[in-house]
Formats: sequence, structure tokens, C-alpha cells
Amino acid sequence: MRILLPLARLAHMPSRSVRLWALCALVSFGLPAKEPVKATHGMVGAQEPLAADVGLTVLKNGGNAVDAAVAVGFALAVTHPVAGNIGGGGFMLVRLANGTTDFLDFRECAPAKASRDMYLGPNGNPTRESIYGWKSAGVPGTVAGLELAHKKFGSQDWKSLVTPAVGLAKDGFTLTEPVAAALRSENNPLNQDPESKRIFLRDGNPYKTGEVLKQPELASTLDRIARQGAKGFYRGETAKKLTAEMAAHGGFITESDLQDYKVIERLPLTGTYHGYNVITAPPPSAGGVGLLQMMGMLTGTTYESDGPNSPKAVHFVAEAMRRFYADRSEYLGDPDFYNVPVRQLLDPAYLTWRRGTIDPERATPSELIGPGLPKHLQARVSWYESKETTHYNVVDAKGNAVAVTYTLNNSYGNGITVPGLGFLLNDEMDDFAAKPGAPNMFGMVGADANAIEPGKRPLSSMTPTIITKGSKLEMVVGAPGGSRITTGVAEVIFNVLDFGLNAQDAVDLPRFHLQWKPDVLYLQTGFPLQTEGALRAMGYDVKPTDNVARVEAIVVNNGTLEGGTESRLHGKVAGY
Repeated sequence: MRILLPLARLAHMPSRSVRLWALCALVSFGLPAKEPVKATHGMVGAQEPLAADVGLTVLKNGGNAVDAAVAVGFALAVTHPVAGNIGGGGFMLVRLANGTTDFLDFRECAPAKASRDMYLGPNGNPTRESIYGWKSAGVPGTVAGLELAHKKFGSQDWKSLVTPAVGLAKDGFTLTEPVAAALRSENNPLNQDPESKRIFLRDGNPYKTGEVLKQPELASTLDRIARQGAKGFYRGETAKKLTAEMAAHGGFITESDLQDYKVIERLPLTGTYHGYNVITAPPPSAGGVGLLQMMGMLTGTTYESDGPNSPKAVHFVAEAMRRFYADRSEYLGDPDFYNVPVRQLLDPAYLTWRRGTIDPERATPSELIGPGLPKHLQARVSWYESKETTHYNVVDAKGNAVAVTYTLNNSYGNGITVPGLGFLLNDEMDDFAAKPGAPNMFGMVGADANAIEPGKRPLSSMTPTIITKGSKLEMVVGAPGGSRITTGVAEVIFNVLDFGLNAQDAVDLPRFHLQWKPDVLYLQTGFPLQTEGALRAMGYDVKPTDNVARVEAIVVNNGTLEGGTESRLHGKVAGY
């Protein structure tokens, strides 16, 4: 369906007209328009309702956005075992009301015993050991990351922020249908580990909706963290039990690895788009670079003129995706080990050239697109000498904003619960390029920039992002979803900034994804058949998909907080 109203007029239209225009777009996709959750003082958006409520309680009790983010992070480790974690890692993006920003990198890192070819079999090809088993785990960073955030920006007592999670683990929580269904799925890795099977599957008698899941071992581990801080995880009883189990099962993490783990504070990546300021994730996330690259390539194309998810809009955005993912495969990695050419990748002249390679009428086969930096710039890319994630947003009454994306990587990580400790381990080592040029579980191809090295952090797609206009907060957004995170976050931002949709409608509109290799355009359920046909006629290999990331968004509209979480899933936006 072609929507004839030119988007160039959008910024000059009265708000009612903008809303009517957006409604036309939703009707064309057979979607009912939905009002976002609204609040004036504070808001939490998370992918599990109990954790969102924990965060809201912290805000109501006078805590700030970082206090609430810490409490939500620990609560999700109990109530959202598919991705919430203390055995994984992630990123936190903070923007204070005074304009101060910070980016905390608490990504997992490779153990000291790690080596470049550790997952290659006798035939020289990657094995499954980077996904399943004790060897797949990187050194966890979540507890250290949340503690540093609290020390820098928190206002409430640490123990009070961890205690709600302790209670949820000790006393248990009632399983909703989505959580119960995920636990009993035959495809999850929990079936392969005796301890996980005992705790989460009752040794073959899976939990039913409405039953209570108690996790006493996890409660004890969280209680040590509540009383001792991060030392209660990286040293002492927890560290000794974890490393003893690692040694017994052939894993690589040692007590020294845990004691040496450090959170890294990095400068957020920043850019501009259509008059807005974009604050986002720097490497070792590829997400921020990708977001800013796509924005740069779309600027000046009038891609938005036919409306959201029109063939023209999908085409131009997909071609920008294609070119970013080609660059991602070659140039992005841990900046502490590899000279990531961020400035060159975001250079306006480079993005203008990339934009000029987009055929307005036809898809460009991925075999004709490669990493695009000129050879003289590629030479600067040198070594230094030396599908499952979750996201949540918090905005407090003062306008402080936090976006957190953290992960175990695969659903339930590697499926292993540490005996006596109750938490699941990540399989984050699969995010490295086990063999440069070979795809990982998400089909992502990596190069030497993302090869395995001791102490190195694997490349990530996580894209926590905050949008402002001048000094005013406009949007907080992020998502889980593996390699599809960056595209999902970008599309929701475009839906709000370029197409005038509210937070809920922007999140609910079907999304699409193209990542260079494989050369496939995935369309989420809900696209009209005529749109799919038009894209096929342009040369795309179109395939259906159930999901393109799971985006959480908070938008500030004339001082009112408006939150969106995907209607078909079981997240929650809570505000007051």
C-alpha cells in the first residue's frame, strides 16, 4: 500500500495529523493501533513483568534510574532464566539529566587459557564446543558491571537492590505460560545438563503454568552478592565452587580469571540523524557503528516517502543493512586488541559513497558487496601490540536514563547450571570467530578482528541507544535478538523519528532483516503479500521469520513517558 503523504511534511504537521497518518500505516498491515503505557514520574520497560515491577518499586521508593536498573538486572537473573543472568555479561548505557553520559562494558571475556584455534577439530573446522559444554563459557561480567554502575551513579543501599532477587529465588515465583512453555521446550539446552534438568525441568516432570519455581541455590549465591558485593561472586565461596566445577568438567575459567575481571568504561558512540542526537554502543559492540552507518546511508534518500514498511522503505533500509554487515564481518572487534577503524567507517564521505552504490530499483546481490573501506584505509586496521539476550530501559523522575542489554548468548546460555550455585553459564565464546570466515550460530561471519585471544571480548550486536534533541531526552531503546538486534533497534527508531508512530505501535510494526550473508531478506509475520511480491520483483530472496529482535522502547512525548513492549510477548512497561 502506497501512502501518498510526503514525509518531508511530517515535522510541520499538527500532532493529530501525524497520528492519523501513522494509523493509516498500521491499518495497511492489519494491525490495531495501541496506546503506549504512559507515566509522568518514572518508567521501566523489561521483558519479564516481575522484574519490571521490582524496578518500578525502586523508583517509587526514591531510587534513581541506575538503582532501578541494578535491581531489575538481578531480578531478571531469577525470573527470566532464558537470558537474565549473573553468569553472563553485557552493556549499560547511562545518560544523566545533566547531559553526562557513560558506557559500561561488562561483556564476558576469554579466559587466560583460551587460544585462537581452541574450537577447531582435526579437520580444521569449528566444533560445537563453543556452544555446548563447560569450554564455551567466557568469564562473566554482569555482577561486576552492575556493582560499578551502582558505585558511580546509584543512590540507594546495594543490599536493598539485590534483596528482591534473593526473595524471588528463595520463595519462588509463579510461572507464566511463556516462561513455562520455554522451559519445557524440547529444543532448549537444559535437557543436556543434570543440574539444569533437576532445577528447571524437575528431572523430566516439567513445570506447568501457575506453578511456583523456587531456586534455593541461586538465592544463596545472590545473598552473598547482596552482603559482599561483587566480591561475593568473583572471590570466596562462589568463585571456588565455580572454578572447581570448571576444572572437573574441562572448562577454562580459573580463580585468577575471576579475580582479574574488569569492567571497562568507554566513551559512547555519538552521531546525529534528522536533527536528533544519537548516543549508542561503541566496540566491542558492532551495534552502534551499524546504527550510525545505516542512518548515514539513508540520509538524503527520501526512503521514507512511501511510508513505513513500504517496498521503497524496506528496500533502502535493507540495502543499508547489507553494506553494514559486510563491513562488520571484516573490521569490528574488541578495540583493546584490534585497531577498529570507527572513524573511517562513519566518515560522511565513505557513507555517501556507500549510499551511491544502492540501486533505487533493484536489490544488489551480496556477492557484489564486500567490506568497503579503500585499501589504503584497510591497511590501518592492524593488531594492537599488546539467540538469547534481554534488554531493559529505565527513566526516572529527574530524567536520568539507562539502557541495559545483557546476555547469556544462546537461550539459557550453554544450558549448564553450576552445581551448588544455581546460575546458568553463558556460551559467549561462540561470538568470537572460531575460524575466520566461518559462520557462528547466528550465521555471522567474522575475521581476524574477532579471533579468539586470552582476555579479549567477543564482538557483539547489542545496541542500547538513547536519543536526545538538544538537551532533551527523546527516546531510550534496545533489544535482544542475536545478529538481528541492530536492525530491530534501527527500525523502531525510524518508526518513531521518521514515521511518527508512538512507542507501542513502533515496536509492534512487523520488522525485517538482511545481514549480507546469507543473502536473504527475512520478513516478520504480518507483511502484506503485495509487499512481499514487490520485494521479490526487485530481486530479493524473501523468507518468513517469526522474530526480528524483541525491542523495548520508552519515548518522551511533551514531558510524558510513553513505553512500548511487544504485544505478542510477555514483557511489561511499568510507570507511575
